[in-house]
Amino acid sequence: MITVVENEKDWGNVLKMVDTYDAYHTYGYHHVSKSNGEKPILVIYEKQGCLIAIPLMLKAIRDTAHNDATSAYGYCGPISSNIGPDFNSRDFAHDLKNFLSEKAVASVFSRLNPFIPNQGVILKHSGTIEALGQLINIDLTKSLESQRKVYNPRLKTYINKCRKNYLIKDAGSEAEIKELVSIYYENMLRVNAKDQYFFPGSYFLNLWKSTDFNTKFLLAYDKVSNDLAGGAIFTMTNDIVQYHLSGARKEYLRLNPIKVLIDDMRIKATDKGFKYFNLGGGVGNNQDSLFRFKSGYSKDFKSFKIWKYIVDQQVYDELVTNRNIRCGYNSKSCQKFFPCYRCAFPR
Repeated sequence: MITVVENEKDWGNVLKMVDTYDAYHTYGYHHVSKSNGEKPILVIYEKQGCLIAIPLMLKAIRDTAHNDATSAYGYCGPISSNIGPDFNSRDFAHDLKNFLSEKAVASVFSRLNPFIPNQGVILKHSGTIEALGQLINIDLTKSLESQRKVYNPRLKTYINKCRKNYLIKDAGSEAEIKELVSIYYENMLRVNAKDQYFFPGSYFLNLWKSTDFNTKFLLAYDKVSNDLAGGAIFTMTNDIVQYHLSGARKEYLRLNPIKVLIDDMRIKATDKGFKYFNLGGGVGNNQDSLFRFKSGYSKDFKSFKIWKYIVDQQVYDELVTNRNIRCGYNSKSCQKFFPCYRCAFPR
């Protein structure tokens, strides 16, 4: 049986029932992240003691009678209780498809979370799961010395220099958050980031103020000038730490403060008993300079996977045709964007 939760209290009660979850599964994070027209929902399946919950953003498809669903920015996917590797997901798949069809949902897209068990088992008969690249995890169950032992030697040198030059502290005021946001925007402009990465200022302030999950804003101040050189945002929920966003001033990139902020978070998280520290991957899931930078901390690679589900192929194809997208792909062969009808490729 499928039910839906939309209010904070019931959402929170479901999270208490599952085996584990991440910050990206919480009510608070979804409401911080939602954009205009998006409606956060928690889709719940219960049968014979098994519980599955999938957080989604429901959104109308403009000028149609249809909707689609996606995950919030980050690593989401289903969370569960009493689900093992032998779970038969056919009944769940049947009920999920009926529910989505009733809601006129044409397609579903979600980034999955490599630290949440049994997501692949749950979604086996609902759409497809694709591996796009690798994420870098620091295994926090190992000793601090063992973690640091696998660091790139050059990274160790940089971190030592950073500790001599920067004062590290938690953000303590809205003014500091706003200054970090301006630095973040500066970074996004410098690397020609897509519009989706220019989160509004309220997004950062709401992350900082949220009580639904723990967010740490670490800042690095130059010890000589007292200028804010850069900062990084981390979420900390259950056993999982996520390196969420960061930014450094251009004039401090030669001795990038982000390197020591990640290391400082590693130490804090290990001391507090966390297990996983996800640094993410490269831009567009590529093994680029960002990926190489992150892999200087660890060689514990996790597969980054996404879930793509076309609920109604006929409706999906009609939506693509009506968008009149001319990119050389068709709706069944396109590997560049999903759902295809929301692609920004020119008509």
